[in-house]
Amino acid sequence: MSETRIPKFDWGQRVTASIDLFNDGSHPESELDALLVGQGTAGEVVQVGMHEESSTPVYMVEFDSKRVVGCLEEEIALVQAREE
Repeated sequence: MSETRIPKFDWGQRVTASIDLFNDGSHPESELDALLVGQGTAGEVVQVGMHEESSTPVYMVEFDSKRVVGCLEEEIALVQAREE
């Protein structure tokens, strides 16, 4: 069993897609390998879970496109607050 990674992101944080996110089969309403969310699309972490076999954090992100996608840490980045 691998060591459990501590989640880098938390519920409610604003993030962006670091890469284009394609359907891996987890979105049955979309074709396999269809683009779900384009790189740079903003969203909000709505749930943080853990992949049991790999002990890796998985983030449910509701993107501004109103699509919820499961993401790994490598696929999203924190939105930096703008200084006013």
